[in-house]
Amino acid sequence: MDVPPLPFVRAVGDPYERGLRHGGERAAALHAFHDDSLCRLNKLLDRPVTPAGLAPRIEEYRHAIEAAVPELATEIRGLAAGAGLTEAQAYLLQLRREIMGYRTVLAMGDCTTYARADDRNPVVAQTVDLSGDLDDQITVLDVSRTDTSRRSLLLSFGGLLGYLGLNSSGLAVGLNLVLAGGWRPGVPPYLAVRHVLDHADTVDEALTLLRGLPLASSRCFTLCDARRAVWAEYDGDGWRVGEGPETTHTNHFLHPDLAPHDRLNVFARRSSVRRLDTCRARLKALPATAHPEDHLALLAAPPLCVADNGDIRRERTVAAAVLLPGEGELHLRPGNPALNATQVFRLC
Repeated sequence: MDVPPLPFVRAVGDPYERGLRHGGERAAALHAFHDDSLCRLNKLLDRPVTPAGLAPRIEEYRHAIEAAVPELATEIRGLAAGAGLTEAQAYLLQLRREIMGYRTVLAMGDCTTYARADDRNPVVAQTVDLSGDLDDQITVLDVSRTDTSRRSLLLSFGGLLGYLGLNSSGLAVGLNLVLAGGWRPGVPPYLAVRHVLDHADTVDEALTLLRGLPLASSRCFTLCDARRAVWAEYDGDGWRVGEGPETTHTNHFLHPDLAPHDRLNVFARRSSVRRLDTCRARLKALPATAHPEDHLALLAAPPLCVADNGDIRRERTVAAAVLLPGEGELHLRPGNPALNATQVFRLC
């Protein structure tokens, strides 16, 4: 099925200018999203939240973000000005997942991610599974900075400065939710992805940057360049890394040091294990020279792809992405990847 071209924003300039461009081009959509039950949070949470009630928490996160990644804090201020939002509203767009908090109940699953390091065809591919019917919030960002020739191409949702993506240095980053530790004010993992793509050329550099951030919540990052493919798990207190020419990850901890800290409930864990096993089996049949459409076909079949059942609170597949860092390309199927055609974005 053909869907309309996705919104594409070229965010160029210094941090404030980049935010101003992003906010200005997406102003109407961001206002509508904010006004939709407070970024749909009140369609997902058991207890409703209000701007006044969230203000102290947003302020705590703002201070943490300003201290750790000041360039992104400036870009958020530009986003607010460009869209005609308050700074608190612009920060809320970055913090939705943190506000939703520590949910130990996942439905059929969450993201499935894999990577292959190859000096000719490195790739990161993943499903993007979210609650909130967020496929209508997809935006692709092409970020160009004034202080470096490095550029980034990112998948974003509803005003986020980052979610997953690649840069012109040949580095790609994917992301999986894992549950552990105490979530606290800090740098949201989505902003961490953006920070890494802004500043790292290699997997080694990306790992150093990640370890230096006060992350707000547990996650697993998949990092890939021409030489290395790794997953890096963070449980709220420490990091563990797994590496191979091919890596796969779903939503349970794989490192034996962190597995005892896993808070995923038994039903969601079964789904996570099933998706991991299925992904690994399918990858065995996929050659190193596979076309992006072959990777997307792998992701588009159940159980990796989770179809919509009409429940906005249930995680489902809202996109599938194939990142080709060697080519500077993002191949993206919005919505259910089994139903919708691929859109291709390039750093050029």
